Order: sequence, then C-alpha cells, then structure tokens
Amino acid sequence: MKKLTPATIFRLFFVPIFVLVTILLYLLLYYSFHLSGLAVGVVLAGVVIGSLQLIKETAEKLLARQFALDYIALLAISMGVITGQYLVAAVIVLMLSGGNTLEEYGMEIAKRSLTSLTDRIPNEVLLVGSGSRETVTKIEAIKVGQTILVRKGEVISLDGILVSEDGLTDESSLTGEPYMIEKMKGDRIRSGTINVGNSIQIMVTSAAGNSTYRKIIEMVKTAQDQKAPLIRLADRYSTIFTIITLIIAGFAYLISHEIGRVLAVLVIATPCPLILATPIALMGGMNAAARKRIIIKNLASIEALSRVDTIIFDKTGTITLGKPTISGIEILDKEFSEKDVLQIAESIERHSLHPLAKAIVQKAKDAKIKHIQATAIDESIGKGIQGIVEGKTYSFSKPKQQEGMAIDMYLGKKHIARFLFEDEMKQGSKAIVKKLQKLGIEIHIFTGDKESAAKKLVATLGENIAYKADCSPEDKKKGIEQLRKQGKTIAMVGDGINDAPALALADVGMVFSNEEQTAASEAADIIFLGGDFSSVMDALFISRNTIRIALESIISGIGISVLGMIFAAL
Repeated sequence: MKKLTPATIFRLFFVPIFVLVTILLYLLLYYSFHLSGLAVGVVLAGVVIGSLQLIKETAEKLLARQFALDYIALLAISMGVITGQYLVAAVIVLMLSGGNTLEEYGMEIAKRSLTSLTDRIPNEVLLVGSGSRETVTKIEAIKVGQTILVRKGEVISLDGILVSEDGLTDESSLTGEPYMIEKMKGDRIRSGTINVGNSIQIMVTSAAGNSTYRKIIEMVKTAQDQKAPLIRLADRYSTIFTIITLIIAGFAYLISHEIGRVLAVLVIATPCPLILATPIALMGGMNAAARKRIIIKNLASIEALSRVDTIIFDKTGTITLGKPTISGIEILDKEFSEKDVLQIAESIERHSLHPLAKAIVQKAKDAKIKHIQATAIDESIGKGIQGIVEGKTYSFSKPKQQEGMAIDMYLGKKHIARFLFEDEMKQGSKAIVKKLQKLGIEIHIFTGDKESAAKKLVATLGENIAYKADCSPEDKKKGIEQLRKQGKTIAMVGDGINDAPALALADVGMVFSNEEQTAASEAADIIFLGGDFSSVMDALFISRNTIRIALESIISGIGISVLGMIFAAL
C-alpha cells in the first residue's frame, strides 16, 4: 500500500491544526501579553476557517430536509461568538474538524491502494499503416476501420474484428468464464480483454467512446449515481436529540433569562462521543479489517455492511478459484492406464498457454508423474495441439459436443481418453454460505457462466440459494435493481470487470483481488487482498461489532449529554 504524501497529510490535517494553533495563540496573547483585540481576531480566524466546511454541509442538509447534529454544533458556535465566548466556539470547531479529519484520513489511506477503472486501458496503441508500418497513436485518434496491433500480454483497448489468422484471449474479466477463448480470423474482439497469445491485428469497429469497456465504465458511473446516499450513524439519532436540546435550552433561558446558560446547554449538547467516538470506532473497525487483509475504502461502508440482509455472489473467482482443475479422466482405450495418458498429456500440453493445458500439467505435478520428452509440437488455435512421444503422434482437441469443459486425447485417429475439468470451489465456501444463511442473510448467485455450471454449483452449496446464469454486466445490474425494489439491503461480491456495475450499484460492493490494484476495485467499497472466501464472513463480523461499539458510544454520549444539559440549565 502506498504511503500518504506529506502534501496529502498537510491537506487533511490543515484545518484542525490551524484551529488548534489559533486557540494556543489566543491563550498566549490574551493571558500573557494582554492583547485582547489581537487575541480575539486570531481565534475568530480559526473559528471562521474551521467552520466553512460545517456551514457548507449544514446548508446542503437543510436543502435536502435532513436533520443532523451539526445544527446544534453550528448553533453553539454562533452563540459562542455572539456572547463573546470565542474560546468555547473555537474548541467546538476543533472537535468537529478533528472528527471529520479522522474520517477523511481513513478513506484516503484505503484509496492509496486502488486504481481507476480507466487506468487499465492503455492511452496509446500501435496503429498499423501502409506497408505494415506501426506508429504509436493516441487511442482517441483511432477511427473505425483502422487496424491496430496488440502484443502478447496487452489489454485490448478497442472493439474490433480479428484480422490475424488466429488469436487467444482471456475474457474472464468480462464474462467471468475461467478459461481462455480461441479466436479465428473474422471473430469479434472486445475491449477490456487480454491478448494472451501471439501478437494480433484487429480492425477497429467502435471508437474509444463506444467500446465495450467504456460502456461498462459508464454503467459503473451511472450505478454509483443511483446508489442511495448513506446517512451518518450519529445523524439517525439527531432529530430527537436536537428537539430535546432546544427544549432544555429554552427552559434554561426561561428560568434564568441568561444567554450564558443557553450557551452552556448548547456546548454540552455538542457531545464528544457523537462527534469523535463514532469515527474513532469506525477507524478501529477499518484497522481490524486491514489486519485481515481487507481494505475498506470509506467508513460508511462498515455501517452499510452491518445492515445487509442479502448477499449476491459472482461464481468464477469468487466462490470458485477461477481456474480449471481436472475433475476426472475417462480411459476409452484399456491399453492405457490413467498414469500413462496423464504422462503423455503433460509432456505435450506443457508447451501450451491454454488454461486447460496448465490444469493437466498441474495434475501431473501433484501426482508426481515422471516427465518424458515430447517433440514436433504443433499447436493450432481453435484446433488443438499435437506432438510426438516415444515415436507416436498424439493430439488433443476439444470435443465437438460436450457439456462443460473437456479435452479429448487421440493416438492418430484413435480416441483413447477424455479429460474432464471443473472450476473448483474455494475451501470453506459451502460452510461459510451456510453460516451466512443462519445469520438470516439471503444468498443469490449471479454468474456469466452457463446454466449447467451454475446449477451444479448451487446444488453443491446447499438449499435456498437463488441464481441467475449467463449474466452480462447489465443483467447483474438489473438483478440488483429488482432486489432493491423489494426493500433489500444488498452486498455484491465479485472479482472482475464484469461485476463492476453491480458492485457500484449495491449498498456495499466487495471484490476479491489477488493484487492491490484491480480494475473492479474502483467500483467496490471493500477489497479483499487475496482469494480467501472467509474474508466475507470476517468483514461482516467486523462491521457488526464496530457498529455495536459505535452505537454504545452514541447512546451513552446522548445520555450523558442530556444529564449535563439539565445540570447546566439548573
């Protein structure tokens, strides 16, 4: 995680430090040098500058017809200035600005580890001109019909049609499917995916502003605008507390006719537990989460998560590992044993980039199969791979008709074995889903994977789990909108760009990231560094415990303040 720069720290802490300095200068000038006029001017500068943000927020809340504890604080500050109690006004400003700074500081720390969605797409591309000459060109300058070159490992920046004979792309970030897609000349290529094969040429069919990836970004922005605004925890108790405060302040003036007594009531009604203890409790929750490698982008997310009654999970990379593993090997020629076919397959497939090939290599490694040499390797995108092992030619290709993931193995034209694959569930997924259900949380699964894969996963996880298969990013977003109409408080858990609009729209978006920087992180509120599924339960428990502590602070703070106001009035 990147550290905060001195400039950022100065910006965050400038107001409370400035107010504190004016208070100290006031005390020095007033009591040591008896320069009362200068002292008042200094402390008033602190009060005015420290109150600017409070005045702005209060005006916004008044326009939105919301009650907040800030009203009492602003009234107390104003009364302090009117009655000449400048030091009192400055101390209240210091408490308020200190509480706001703590909250902003926590949010800034979380944001340091994140990147923007737009940072993922390169700003420049290689434009292929006449004579196959390549020139570096700004992405905004690329026009429909022009051809671009995308090198191995690069993110594809624009939608287009494959001009090269073949290609291999990783579309998991858009579709959620845990395997690479083989492309042939003329196939559609979508922006936001990754070229994992050799360099390819693409004829652009959509300008930068209309690309698939840009549309997803726009969906994210729209979803963030649609998200219901969170009301601060303390503000929920502000209406009745404000009424009680005004009643006691009015009573104090009626029995004493002293404005100073009213000020005393208002000062006590600006309680430290409500201004400082709540953000401190939330910061404590944020730090507890960080120790478990959970990054919380903003403090309000802790409160929102504590109220969640519905959790929607993506499948691939969220509940599952996001990479295929061998689930079985069917031997169709009894002359070969499982060890034989695995040994031959490993010797050839180790030369392939395909994720199913990697699963075969990993299986052989786990089984401690001795490696043998393969020669004359020939891989053809869309057709498969073949090679010679101990003088015999073996080939591997996808079955023409097969539900799920599989690879057929041939000796010449003789079909000798079939490898079956599945996207393995993360450890503890089933147990944690059951625990969440016991807590009264409704579970849904929205996946871009096929119906059969989704149905199989749900059957494994348990009962009372709703699911939607073949979901596009727009489908996931619409699914959340439907649940929100039912009055649900929703958390969305995902891991890729295809989840970003849903993550942004949900009351709380949570994303799994194997790195600190991920495109989907910009849309989410909470980021899990790593793939441990138990992080979901950890985050939920931390949020509920944090809000319990914060509520205790609020209720006790209000109780003590009411008693203090009564004593001040009398």
